[in-house]
Amino acid sequence: MGDNNSINKVPPGFRFHPTDEELVVHFLQRKAALLPCHPDVIPDLHLYPYDPWELDGKALGEGKQWYYYSRRIENRNTRNGYWKAMGMEESVVNSSSSRRVGIKKYLVFFIGEAEGGGGVKTDWVMHEYRLSDSDSSSSTSRSSKRRGHNSKIDYSKWVICRVHERSCSTSDEEDGGMELSCLDEVFLSLDDDDEISNCH
Repeated sequence: MGDNNSINKVPPGFRFHPTDEELVVHFLQRKAALLPCHPDVIPDLHLYPYDPWELDGKALGEGKQWYYYSRRIENRNTRNGYWKAMGMEESVVNSSSSRRVGIKKYLVFFIGEAEGGGGVKTDWVMHEYRLSDSDSSSSTSRSSKRRGHNSKIDYSKWVICRVHERSCSTSDEEDGGMELSCLDEVFLSLDDDDEISNCH
């Protein structure tokens, strides 16, 4: 998966402010099933070589948030640090059927080496969205029929990442209208490594 150097832009006068459900249902499910996405504005990006402050111009930027598709991998190291999973996940639910359609994972960026739990925690936060197991299985089945059974790529392993830098001194309006969930506030308040799970 290479970088997408020609990012599609949101049309003038429009803002890209999807809910968790919209990111999963209207974008990630269709991506996993090899269906076209409208609008096709979220680029594919091999995330982990990039530090979060390098995303501008590579990912879809809206205010102080960046969106992109990536692959689910265990190695979350970048050039200058690493993304650390915070050990808790949140269900994404379809509002009409009350069925779980995806899972939202929280990560925080640390500057430094991941070995030994080192590094300095920053205010950069990632929300990583993946399909629930049942949706992954059905998407894999549908996409296999479209691309042929000989492909070695598992398209159900796609995720959507939303990255932003949280500053406690900024208002929601200055922060691009981003509203943090209760889990965001809890994770950003944790300072001791002992309080954070090393869940990957």
